[in-house]
Amino acid sequence: MRSALSSFATGVAVITAREGDGRPVGMAVQSFSSVSLDPPLVCFCPARTSSSWPRIRAAGRFAVNILAADQQELCRRFAVTGGDKFAGVPWRSGGNGAPLLDGVLATVECVLEDVLDGGDHAIALGRVTALAAHREGAPLLYFRRTYGVLPSGAAGSRVAARSASSASMSSSMAAARSRSEA
Repeated sequence: MRSALSSFATGVAVITAREGDGRPVGMAVQSFSSVSLDPPLVCFCPARTSSSWPRIRAAGRFAVNILAADQQELCRRFAVTGGDKFAGVPWRSGGNGAPLLDGVLATVECVLEDVLDGGDHAIALGRVTALAAHREGAPLLYFRRTYGVLPSGAAGSRVAARSASSASMSSSMAAARSRSEA
C-alpha cells in the first residue's frame, strides 16, 4: 500500500498550535486538503501514535503553514518526535493564537470542527477563520518517500499577501465554488 500510494505527490505543511500554557506545538503533515468552500473547511490526518496531535487537539485551534520548496529542513525539524521544534524558528502568533511560521507560502488559521475515525490515523476537520498567501515560490512536494519540487516556472503567477476574515471569506468562497466543478 505504501509503495502504490507514494506515487501520489502531495504538498507538505506544518500544523501548529499553542498549548494552554502558551508553549507552541507543531507537526509536519503531507495529508492536508481543502474539504469545502461553504462552509470553509480543511482537513489533515495525524497518526494516532503522534505525540503532537493530542496537544494540538486539546488546543482546539491551529494553523496550517504551507511549506515552500526551500523549506525541507524546516519540514524535517517538525517531522521528528520530541525536542524543541521551535528553537531558532522565527514565527509570530496568528489571530487565533497559533504560531505562523515565517517564510511559508501561505497560512490557514482554523478552529477544530470535528475529529473523525480514520483507522490508524485521525481525520481532523478545521473550520477556516483566516488565511493569507505570503510569497511566491514553488511548493515543497513529497513523492515516493522523498522531497521534490516543481520544474522551474511551474509554480504559477505572482501571489499578493493578504488576509481574510471568515465573514468576508464566505462570499469569496461561494463565488469560487460557482466557477468550480470540484
